[in-house]
Amino acid sequence: MTLLLAGVPMASVMAEELAKETTETLDPTVVTATRSPESITDTPYTASVVDRKDLDDHLIRSIPDAFVAVPGVLIQKTAHGHGSPYIRGFTGRQNLLLVDGIRMNNSTWRSGPVQYWNTFDQENLQSIELIKGQGSVLYGSDAIGGTANLISRSSGFMDQSGFFSHGRSHYRFDTNSESHVGRLEASIGEGGKWGLTLGLTGKDFGDIRDDAVGRMKRTGYSEEAFDLKFETAISDSAILTLAHQYLNQDDIYRWHRTIYNPGWVHEGEQLIGDQSTSGAKAEIYDQERSLTYARLAGSVDGSFIDNYSVTLSYQKTQDSTYRDRTNTGGNIDTKVIDLETYGFDLQLESKVGPGSLIYGLDYYRDEADASAARNGTFRPSSRPVADDSTYDLLGAFAQYQWEATDALKLTAGARYSYAEAEWEGYRPSGASEDQSGDNHWDDLSLSLRAMYDLNNSWSVYGGVSQAFRAPNLNDLTGSTYSLNGINSSGSVDVDPEEYINYELGLRYASENTTFGVAAYYNDIEDQIAGVDDGMGGSTATNAGEGYIFGVEVDGAYRFAENWEARAWAAWQDGKAEYPSVINGPMEEDTIRRMHPFMGGASLRWTRTDDRLWIESRVKGAATVTNVNASTKASGNDNTRVPTSDTPSYFIVSLYSGYQVNENLELTLGLENLLDDDYRYHGAGQNEPGLNAILGVTMTW
Repeated sequence: MTLLLAGVPMASVMAEELAKETTETLDPTVVTATRSPESITDTPYTASVVDRKDLDDHLIRSIPDAFVAVPGVLIQKTAHGHGSPYIRGFTGRQNLLLVDGIRMNNSTWRSGPVQYWNTFDQENLQSIELIKGQGSVLYGSDAIGGTANLISRSSGFMDQSGFFSHGRSHYRFDTNSESHVGRLEASIGEGGKWGLTLGLTGKDFGDIRDDAVGRMKRTGYSEEAFDLKFETAISDSAILTLAHQYLNQDDIYRWHRTIYNPGWVHEGEQLIGDQSTSGAKAEIYDQERSLTYARLAGSVDGSFIDNYSVTLSYQKTQDSTYRDRTNTGGNIDTKVIDLETYGFDLQLESKVGPGSLIYGLDYYRDEADASAARNGTFRPSSRPVADDSTYDLLGAFAQYQWEATDALKLTAGARYSYAEAEWEGYRPSGASEDQSGDNHWDDLSLSLRAMYDLNNSWSVYGGVSQAFRAPNLNDLTGSTYSLNGINSSGSVDVDPEEYINYELGLRYASENTTFGVAAYYNDIEDQIAGVDDGMGGSTATNAGEGYIFGVEVDGAYRFAENWEARAWAAWQDGKAEYPSVINGPMEEDTIRRMHPFMGGASLRWTRTDDRLWIESRVKGAATVTNVNASTKASGNDNTRVPTSDTPSYFIVSLYSGYQVNENLELTLGLENLLDDDYRYHGAGQNEPGLNAILGVTMTW
């Protein structure tokens, strides 16, 4: 992985083309934060890029796992089949997820760490781009901690000549959980004219094991995925793309709250209690998701508009939960959301005066149906969101980039956003019949960034960016299980969250060396949080006034033709004011799941002919002592967060690859060589112990 504390941009009409490039240097060309291609060292943002080679070399299992070596990112896994990266202290719906530039966040996403980032097939990706602290100018609501863009694979037909066909098959097996992952894909087309790519992925994950907890029963799950992408050059200057992706996951247990959680004893101390008698008999999530889109992108000679992109998208998701607590005298509860999302995105680029202007419109509409039952009987007050509800999100944006001098580049942008929610089947607790309602909000977000080249190698960058998050259907009408299973309810009275991100970075880049350090401060206003309602549950309210700040360092050094080293580290802290109960006095507390001091390093040797490589990796984290006091005092989250401090860890792993011939590559990973028992702070289960992973890739 090439990762620099320089700016890596996100979505663009040229993402698919740029994603084909392999990271041969320490300064790759990527899609910039202005939605057009630039060198990574030419953008005033802090970012990382994970390419296909890194995903394959390190046998990455899921999208969240891809960020394991990204400074400033804490990976939270409530379950083995879930995963929610905390980016600069924010997670879930406070980070924005894109696929090929299309917005994946929808109005039913719950608060806190959620499973949605694991509902995308990493086997279908060419690269992942993550930009931190960008704000809402280019992509709208939710882009607070970071914006990630998953760029799917392409046939590469523009680089081919004549009729072509090629394919790839990949198999991954790990010994810890005896899991199997298989991928088969093929591309055909005519060079410069059209290309078609088809892919199938099947995953059968077994139960993971670690040295202290043992075999964690019911942590395994199954997954199936299918993808198709057709691209055609309809003229010398325009490309039409038609794509479809589908993924289905079954029987993902929220393991930590079930009878299968035997607790965690670490070095003689009981950190997590035994749930074998008090836990649920079953708590299961099923996820089904599809994305279909059409995109026309190209350039116009002799026009005010240099480049354009028009995208129409349609998404369909089903989010199902099943909880069985009959073993402790409780009930069987089910919740289902069926959601359809319609999207439109128009992006234009023009030369204006001495600079370049990116501008456009985007619009997304959610239509949601929801139901809930207890012991087979319809229970309207438990619907995960209001039934027969809609949510509209409209935005208009513009960002201007101006090279004021040879050394100074300025970037300024603005976005106007309008959000509107309407609901019919909403029954708050205590009501005897459904209620309907609506609300709307608007926002103006601004951003000003600058980058100054001190010389040919050193540069400084930074700026101020506003971000916001409009209340979604879950904030307004939601009813979900949170923490140790308490009911968390929405409120129709909440207002948008507002943020201001300040960032300053310094970086160095040469042919063989990169180094970067970035400091950030995020001011939080009106953050929506679940607060104790005094009746055994929590209710959404605008309670969070606070801040998060931190420092990230990253560097890579190619010190010989065959050797490359990398090291990274990050630290953060944050406070916010919350009432301990609804309408109670405000109390300052640590923000939940601030990551401790974390870091890692790698050393890689590659044989001169590139057929053999070996890489050692270490990662570690300090003991988490700065824990949200209300969480520890109430015990609401003690099936995930230890009753004392989350222990430190230091994990050693080894990876190697061998190119047997032109068409066959073998990859071997030996992870957690010391078989240590550890978990990421806030996770619902320990990470696997000693694990050997074999990867086999065939191409033709």
